[in-house]
Amino acid sequence: MYDPSHLRTFLAVAQTLSFTQAARRLGLRQSTVSQHVRRLEDATGRSLFTRDTHSVELTEDGEAMLGFARRILEVHEQASAFFTGTRLRGRLRFGASEDFVLTRLPEILEGFRYDHPEVDLELTVELSGTLHEHLAAGKLDLVLAKRRPEDPRGELVWHDDLVWIGAERLRLDPERPVPLIVFPPPGITRALAFEALERQGRAWRIVCTSGSLNGLIAAARAGLGVMAHSRGLVPPGLVRVPDRAGLPELGRVDFVLVHGRRRTSAQGAADALAAAILAGGDRLQRRPTAGGGRRGGSREGGEGG
Repeated sequence: MYDPSHLRTFLAVAQTLSFTQAARRLGLRQSTVSQHVRRLEDATGRSLFTRDTHSVELTEDGEAMLGFARRILEVHEQASAFFTGTRLRGRLRFGASEDFVLTRLPEILEGFRYDHPEVDLELTVELSGTLHEHLAAGKLDLVLAKRRPEDPRGELVWHDDLVWIGAERLRLDPERPVPLIVFPPPGITRALAFEALERQGRAWRIVCTSGSLNGLIAAARAGLGVMAHSRGLVPPGLVRVPDRAGLPELGRVDFVLVHGRRRTSAQGAADALAAAILAGGDRLQRRPTAGGGRRGGSREGGEGG
């Protein structure tokens, strides 16, 4: 009933909220992307997106389709691998940025290990900037991180706005330097926060530096200051700083998958993990639900379908 190619296109549009970006990711023409979505909507008899010249948004039925599409594609890939007799093997060195510590990335990795038990997956969690350096040095095979402003490479997982966040009770004194909670160099959000404040001519001071996202969150929850963070990944216990605080706009950030430049024996495994992350990219913007596991029970609880 549902063509896998149409489902993959649907997921790409749902994650990027852009027909243009989805076409770029999939290597298709934008007209083909529109056709795939239209045929999927014909098959369901429901509208999956609301769109105009400026924006694309999922409908309630589109949100429900996310979970179904992922499960259908997962079973499709499992059946394909079983009957073609292809089994991935080898060592895969994967790097994920600190941004994903509190997301459902572990569920995606668990699913990958279940489907490819003979792949030795080595996970490195670091700052985005550090991961890009490791990738360039040949120390990693695949990286999931923020895109560096000067580097156009990478498959887009999703766009997001950077926002200022802090404890709900925090009040900023406009006469005093902005208290900043930041990753150490070469943190990408650190650099973007500095640049935004300098453009505004706003004084700032660093009140906390930590290479651990949990360390930054602890400082922010204690009310020490504010931090720049992805809007879709705001940790529990923290809120967006209101506009009345007068902090500058931080702009947007791209989360991307980047492969190593060198072809290695891990290429097949890296391609398979990249496909799994792209298929489940929207789940990275949702925190794990209590008791959520991959096998046994519903894995889609809390996702609207």
